[in-house]
Amino acid sequence: MIYGYIRVSSDRQTIENQRFEIINFCKRQKIQIDGWIEETISGTRAYRERELGRLLDKVQKGDLIICAELSRLGRSLFMIMEILNICMTKECKVWTIKDNYRLGEDIQSKVLAFAFGLAAEIERNLISMRTKEALARKKAEGVVLGRPKGSRKFKAAVKVE
Repeated sequence: MIYGYIRVSSDRQTIENQRFEIINFCKRQKIQIDGWIEETISGTRAYRERELGRLLDKVQKGDLIICAELSRLGRSLFMIMEILNICMTKECKVWTIKDNYRLGEDIQSKVLAFAFGLAAEIERNLISMRTKEALARKKAEGVVLGRPKGSRKFKAAVKVE
């Protein structure tokens, strides 16, 4: 099966531009879309809460998902990596038009997936390092970090008989 996946973030956007791109691409490649998945939802929402999650549940070996660009799958690198991992595990290919990615089971796809994963790990480490540096600076400036003393009240369990 060949699926066309289209996602826009809001009602103010139109799916027609992405549909147009996918249809033209398919004409050039002489392939036909068997099913369309269209949704208006933020890419920050978990893919499991979207139509994309239902699509990922049903794709099988040899299926193909075509979308305008990788950012249509999700907004965060971690989410995109997880989606691509599901597709690679199920031996489903993902093609993007604007990015010109052809992700499948070949070594190039695995290298690209590795690069995405490495970039995500580097990004996570940099965020952690910047946070620690900012907290150290605040502490050096005399700012008291953490919850103010006494702000968390503990209620003792009283046993009534």
